[in-house]
Amino acid sequence: MKRILTIALMLVGGAGFAAAQITTPTTDVLGAHLNYGRGCAACHAPHSGALGNGIATGDTTTGQLALWGEDVKPLYGLVLATGQSEHGTYSATLPSTTDANDPATAGLLMCLSCHDGNYTSAAMMKDTVYETLPATYGATKPPTLLDGPKQGSQGAATGYLNDHPVGENAAFECNSATYSYGWNCSVAVSGGKVTITPGPEMTQFKANYGFFVSLKASKDGTQAVVMCTTCHNQHLMNVVNVNAKNSGQTPGNYATMFFIRAPYNPASTTTGSNQTAQFCRQCHGGEANEMNNGTAVTTF
Repeated sequence: MKRILTIALMLVGGAGFAAAQITTPTTDVLGAHLNYGRGCAACHAPHSGALGNGIATGDTTTGQLALWGEDVKPLYGLVLATGQSEHGTYSATLPSTTDANDPATAGLLMCLSCHDGNYTSAAMMKDTVYETLPATYGATKPPTLLDGPKQGSQGAATGYLNDHPVGENAAFECNSATYSYGWNCSVAVSGGKVTITPGPEMTQFKANYGFFVSLKASKDGTQAVVMCTTCHNQHLMNVVNVNAKNSGQTPGNYATMFFIRAPYNPASTTTGSNQTAQFCRQCHGGEANEMNNGTAVTTF
């Protein structure tokens, strides 16, 4: 009888997760990046790059990579200090050109051409999110302009120290002797491609939640690094596809928010839902249930 009850509870729990998270989008998946109805052309100008979008720029290479239609020139060559901890401050050096061979071009430079509120404040956007937020967020809206003059309630520009580390020295690490947050895994970079070989606990985590982040190969090809696009898929605001390649969860389209590359739903009504924490644990394995003998704590 106890065995039957256990199986029944497992089935109910699994069905509850699927019912709560698998979603059918009712709004355009491009979401905020529809850019007031201008659509794809706001970022990918079919002709003449930023000049074709009416932006005066001295960048003679505008639009030559990914038909980029925003002005990246103010950001060329900048060194941004991002997120600091007891281990020090991380720095991100932006390319001096739109270099297709530098992961910081598409992974950071292009993102900041709209989302930096200091050097590129003329970008065609506002400093609050377009999404309907859960009531638990309160009245304060998370900003979309980073290092901007209107960053939340902080007032003046504060720099990037209050933002997640990105750039060449924001590396994904396995079995780190320096940091305690790494997974038991191995990481290899070859030909610009990052390969993660998981250990038993990380394998269990992938079954319980998944591994959705998109790590980039550093420019010198020696390590896996974090860029904006590691966590965010700029083309899908509200939905993420779960399949056998990225997770052991039931395949389907799951709800997400903020262009996050994984099931991420702070609006979940499940008491104690851990899926937002699970997202962070993809890289911060030391804080995961599985690395702390909690192999049966699935995502809910």
